[in-house]
Amino acid sequence: MDSPDAAKRSGGDRITPRKYDSAGSRAALMSAAAQRFSKYGYDGTSIRDIAREAGVDAALVYRYFGSKHGLFEAVANRSGALFQPLCHLPLEDVPEWIHRLAFDGPGESEIPNPVLTMLRSPSREEAVGLLRSDVTEIFSERFARRLEGPDAEVRAELLAAWLLGMTLMRLAVQTPALSSVPDGTVLPYVRKAVDLLLKPCDVEEEAVEDDCRCGRSGDTGPSSDPAVG
Repeated sequence: MDSPDAAKRSGGDRITPRKYDSAGSRAALMSAAAQRFSKYGYDGTSIRDIAREAGVDAALVYRYFGSKHGLFEAVANRSGALFQPLCHLPLEDVPEWIHRLAFDGPGESEIPNPVLTMLRSPSREEAVGLLRSDVTEIFSERFARRLEGPDAEVRAELLAAWLLGMTLMRLAVQTPALSSVPDGTVLPYVRKAVDLLLKPCDVEEEAVEDDCRCGRSGDTGPSSDPAVG
């Protein structure tokens, strides 16, 4: 693990610091850290790597964040900003927003992806807790209040599951279809699925329709036609 003294002694890694004020140095470190953590993970990233990419003295990591873990947490805490548009976006625009976020979201240097942050965290339990907190605040509470009809919280969390699941499959698992499919192919499916969650579902009516379909397709009982004997 890097220490402040080690950071100062690393002559081979010496850099010419860029001229930032304190806010600029902090922002540069967080941007560089987001990129390095995204590409190499927590264990594969050193404080000297981050400082070199940010163009600042490595000792500033300890001044502003206390440790590499503190810097990672600061980066991870920005992930909730991804979901903020759901609090004010018109509902009819939500399907396309979900699609853009899952398939063409901001780069890791802008806002870290919460799924990747959780997977790469040195403390999985803490990362899961942060993601749960973000999902609860934005989806289960604030977005659910915007939905009409029953089961609003359930529908809102299903939306979160759909979004995070697509992200996981594309960026972490990298399944062949979702990681390479053209945008135009996916959007109609995303729109259809999200629209179903935005509108209240008449469970009883759906059940009757399902029964009718099952009855038509699977009726193998005796015919009521008097001509059949």
